[in-house]
Amino acid sequence: MFRLLFVLFIIIPIIEISVLMQVGALLGIWPTIAIVIFTAWLGAKYVRQQGLATLNSVQTKMAQGQMPSDEIVTGLMLLVAGVLLVTPGFVTDFFGLSLLIPAVRNGIVSSVKVHMANNAGQQSFQFHTHMHNHDASNDDFSNASEKPFQEHIQSPHKGKTLDGEFERKD
Repeated sequence: MFRLLFVLFIIIPIIEISVLMQVGALLGIWPTIAIVIFTAWLGAKYVRQQGLATLNSVQTKMAQGQMPSDEIVTGLMLLVAGVLLVTPGFVTDFFGLSLLIPAVRNGIVSSVKVHMANNAGQQSFQFHTHMHNHDASNDDFSNASEKPFQEHIQSPHKGKTLDGEFERKD
């Protein structure tokens, strides 16, 4: 996480400043500022347009009873593209504009789907409680009315695994 933050807040601004200085020296200050403002305006326009199209696609899939997983990833990429395009600089504008190209987005969506499919079978959630130096009958959470039920539990971790159901009542 530290490396990512280091790159985001130290390395990328240094690269942006150096590229802005080189372009400014080549074209002049006012054309450079005009290009930065124009790319931010153009990017915001296309992010809005493609974002609305993605929102319509999400609503259509939800109405059909389908999960809009591709559209969710696309919407996230459009959000990142918008942030990159509003950030002043040519490098971030290049990456932001590249995320507005549907072929680039589709490639990223397919790689995210493959990554998610590979990790889906490997990850699980387990919650265990560990009781040291006492048995389940001395536990603060057990009472006399539950003890007959606890005797019927067929678990190798008897008294150590917390299991239950959740029901939301609004």
